Amino acid sequence: MVHRTHVRVPYENMEADELKEHAEHAREPFEKRVAATMAIIAAALAVVSVAGQICTTEELLLQQKASDQWAFYQAKSERRYESEIARDMFGVINSAGSEKQLQQYAANAETYRKQADDISKEAGGLEKESHLRGAQGLRFHIGEVFLEIAIVFASLAILAKRPLLYWTAVTSGLLGIAIALTELFVHA
Repeated sequence: MVHRTHVRVPYENMEADELKEHAEHAREPFEKRVAATMAIIAAALAVVSVAGQICTTEELLLQQKASDQWAFYQAKSERRYESEIARDMFGVINSAGSEKQLQQYAANAETYRKQADDISKEAGGLEKESHLRGAQGLRFHIGEVFLEIAIVFASLAILAKRPLLYWTAVTSGLLGIAIALTELFVHA
């Protein structure tokens, strides 16, 4: 009778090694998905960040133009006031040339008033446009914050190997994009 000796293969070790290998392969697609998501979020972050900076720059430039217009308005108002004083003074003097001067200063005062009104409207429009750009820029900046948070959560997802952190990153990224897109609905 031949007695066979069974060589006992440590199945437990083999199974553990196989499970470990399968687990590593299972993690690789997860890490690749998270990395791809991070790349998309980073691209969105770059676009939103640049758009926010453009809006902020436009806001400041428009505010400066509005300030320049208000200074011009003030200068025209002073000229109008001076013309009104001169008109009133010539109105009191009853000389041959004073009537002509009175009409000239009255015409000047009216011209300055019309110019000041136009300048005032333009300055107000520039201020309104500046406020609009500021509101749009704020939306972009808030969206930018959520996109940055998304990148942090995606990084944590890779390190911790936790799908919940990945989905938190995706949610934060989508929220950031949605908030940034609300700038389209901001109107003067």
